[in-house]
Amino acid sequence: MTDPVHTTAAGGDQLSADEPYERRWLALGIISMTVLLVVLDATIVNIALPAVSADLDISTATQQWIVTAYTLTFGGFLLLGGRIADFWGRKRAYLFGAAGFALASALGGLAQNEAMLFGARALQGLFAALLAPASLALITVLFTEPRERAKAFGVYGALAGGGAAIGLLMGGLLTEYADWRWCFWVNLPIALLAIVLASRYVPESKAPGDTSYDIPGAVLITAGLASIVYGFTRVAEAAQTNSAEARAANQAAQAEGSSTLVSPASGWADGLAWVFIVGGLVLVALFVVLELRTRNPLLPMRIVLDRNRGGAYLTSTLVGAGLIGAFFFLSLYFQQVLDYSPVQAGLASLPTTLGVFIAAGAASVLVPRIGPRPLMIAGGLFAAAGLFTLSFVGVDTEFWQLPLPGELLLGLGLGFTFVPLSNLALIGAGPRDAGAASAMLNATQQVGASIGTAVLASLSVAAISSYTADALASGGDPRDPSIGLAAQLEGYTTAFTWASGLLVVGALVSAFLVKATKEDLPADDAVVHAG
Repeated sequence: MTDPVHTTAAGGDQLSADEPYERRWLALGIISMTVLLVVLDATIVNIALPAVSADLDISTATQQWIVTAYTLTFGGFLLLGGRIADFWGRKRAYLFGAAGFALASALGGLAQNEAMLFGARALQGLFAALLAPASLALITVLFTEPRERAKAFGVYGALAGGGAAIGLLMGGLLTEYADWRWCFWVNLPIALLAIVLASRYVPESKAPGDTSYDIPGAVLITAGLASIVYGFTRVAEAAQTNSAEARAANQAAQAEGSSTLVSPASGWADGLAWVFIVGGLVLVALFVVLELRTRNPLLPMRIVLDRNRGGAYLTSTLVGAGLIGAFFFLSLYFQQVLDYSPVQAGLASLPTTLGVFIAAGAASVLVPRIGPRPLMIAGGLFAAAGLFTLSFVGVDTEFWQLPLPGELLLGLGLGFTFVPLSNLALIGAGPRDAGAASAMLNATQQVGASIGTAVLASLSVAAISSYTADALASGGDPRDPSIGLAAQLEGYTTAFTWASGLLVVGALVSAFLVKATKEDLPADDAVVHAG
């Protein structure tokens, strides 16, 4: 039997290990504010990219670093951030991460050139890598009774699944009616309020026992994850750049009356991307070998090798990959095919958020009754059905015909997936490993997102090229703009189809690897009873 985690109230008093913390629901509300910040900040800047690039004179070739600088440091430092939270103190890590995130956001809003903006985004990712696992670990230690924990994870799942769509809407509103800088400054009042309230109402907790850091492991996994994320990001960027260059060349050729078209090169032809991907995988392999031999590892292999948690992490990777296909390509479809404004595109993404909130509430009630596995399977299939529905959209499809039902299905699926997934990934992790286990969950979602972006962008570009070539071979006029529009649509629907396949695979992984039932969710598995 493990010793309880050492926990103290805000005032420094020792908390009871036998009774739940009486202000835990207030603490959850406070933590939820910063959880939402981390999630939506990955997408809030996306719609503002054209405005940011024009204002700061950022070239098309480098503007992707506005997104990449954030995802790279966020994904690379997650596991280290989780262990720092365990050993240094989860509340302390939370407060430090929130303060750093706020300062980095202020710096981003004040950026005068691309270097300053890219640096601010990298700092946001760095502090998010500390804030995200600390937040999830705090939720885990605050809620120990199965039904309450399921409800708490319902809140977390709703924010994790719906935050991306909320980010798109906020980005559109702030860019169109205020200024792109408010996409950064909006974080400040929320983070500052969370810091003030958390200082008073969120209890501290730390891992027991030896808290010495595995420095070699931290270096290996940070470099490995960052390398993998960067490698796949290069593939996605190369695919998008090649597509844009081919489109510009074809438009120029059409203007000159030429029928010769250029096909975009595959993003996978980027040799340097493969260097980073393979190099990252080698570093991760070395990290695993090191962790198996280290007395106090950064990521104990027992966390990953547990069948249920391993299944949850693999499912998380696949869901993260498929989710990118939903929001990235759906936003492009709304703006480039249906000609929606940024605000209209953001509003059109809200049905997904509605579905997530509905399903997350239902899942928080159902998890203690039927266990996590049935919901994870059903959620994956619902989300896959939503994306498959979106694969049938056309150039003149009404929003109410396919996008609305497709998004609702997607949201329901994500809500039913994220709640049991978050619960399962942390159950039984033990008093010592809450931060590491939550960091692993965040890391799999981040790596999955980068892989999904690369794979789906490449498939989309290939579909666009193939459709254009077939249309012209059939006698189409290269000067006809409808061919280009239809080709774009073919690329987006191809991405939706493949993304739905990733979610089906995620459901199958849950079905075959996850064996946990409701009986595997006892109260005494909790990492702490915060009193």
